[in-house]
Amino acid sequence: MKETIYHGSDHIIENPEYGLGALTNDYGRGFYCTKSPELAKEWACGRGTNGVANKYELDMAGLKVINLNGEPYNILNWLAVLTKHRTYWQNSSISAEAKAYLHDNFYVDISGADVVIGYRADDSYFSFAQDFVSGAISLQKLKRAMYLGELGEQIVLISKKAFKNLKYVGYENADAETYFTMKNDRDGRARKAYREDKKTGVDLDELYMIDIMRGHIKNGDPSLQ
Repeated sequence: MKETIYHGSDHIIENPEYGLGALTNDYGRGFYCTKSPELAKEWACGRGTNGVANKYELDMAGLKVINLNGEPYNILNWLAVLTKHRTYWQNSSISAEAKAYLHDNFYVDISGADVVIGYRADDSYFSFAQDFVSGAISLQKLKRAMYLGELGEQIVLISKKAFKNLKYVGYENADAETYFTMKNDRDGRARKAYREDKKTGVDLDELYMIDIMRGHIKNGDPSLQ
């Protein structure tokens, strides 16, 4: 099966190179793409300058894919991977212990995968994740927050095999006047909706990070559904 995917950038990339990218990206080094050309254009114009949505065809045959948004994974698996790679987190009395608990009980080893699929932790969504880890919001609020602003999935190529299965098709121009505005509007909608949800206060029936730790909750626990 072949997938059409897009990579937003400030320049054309006909031959993506394996091994590039920052270790502090969501899933470490890799080539970050999306199925949405519109979302790729927003990412391309993220700094307020014009860019391009590079278009590729990815042959999925024989590739090992870890989809953190699908079964058997849950949002805490995604978060545990994020805590390993992202370096900046809010300081609180619980954050260090929470990150350690997530890593010990929910971390998914993606090193053997060719492709990883999961949420993209833009600034607003990363702040939502930090709020959960620090104990400010419940798991239920985090789940709702991840769908605010029409957040899309990202498809990340992390192995040499995946890069060999990638074929450049062309590109589409991204005008910053349009797509930088769209990106900011999307982020603004997400933050506004999140603030409104957060105002509802503490719901004692919902699950917080401290409850997960105290209850020794692990993967497969029905309370995570």
